[in-house]
Amino acid sequence: MFYRFISENIQSFINSFDNNFDDYKDLTDEDLKKYEGIKEECINSKGFFIKPSELFCNVRELARTDENLNITLETALKNIEGSSQGTPSGADFKGLFDDIDLNSNKLGTSTKQRNEKLAKMLNAIGDLDFGTNGDYNDHQIDVFGDAYEFLMTMYASNAGKSGGEFFTPHEVSELLAKLTLVNRNEPDNFKKKVRKVYDPACGSGSLLLKFAKVLGEDNVRQGFFG
Repeated sequence: MFYRFISENIQSFINSFDNNFDDYKDLTDEDLKKYEGIKEECINSKGFFIKPSELFCNVRELARTDENLNITLETALKNIEGSSQGTPSGADFKGLFDDIDLNSNKLGTSTKQRNEKLAKMLNAIGDLDFGTNGDYNDHQIDVFGDAYEFLMTMYASNAGKSGGEFFTPHEVSELLAKLTLVNRNEPDNFKKKVRKVYDPACGSGSLLLKFAKVLGEDNVRQGFFG
């Protein structure tokens, strides 16, 4: 999901330029040589860069017929991480994809089986509605937050004390958020806006995510901190 998100982020960013092309995803990697400054602008503004051929949508389109899909994905993720080297965002991207094992036997006992499963995953993620008219900023539900919270809940329940102690169940997070927003002068009313939200022991960040849902991101004027 993150790979798709940053791909669409870069695609949208480049398409906002005054370009001589309609859509960045339709370019070939060779075409980039005609457009000086695109890569540099992306790295300066976004902190990373993705070649057209390595955008999520283009990798997904060829996934079913790509016999080396695992290598294609691995190379794309390494190149994304590598594009940030030597920049202020380098530390944020370093090792970002290290835990992704595209050759894990859990995906299948053969390369063909693993690639078939990877193709299904790419299609499932690609079919998620991140926003109307392809605009990932224009969404009605927090796909990333919901998926993250679900996966963290599953991890905590399976890991027991070793993992669960760092995760606050969403029911508790929601209760804490609502208690914090109670208007002390009028107990029956809740604050509609706050200056900022701060969690001194944010851990997984689930409480911050819950505040965003209960109050709404736009109603937190200065942002979320942890």
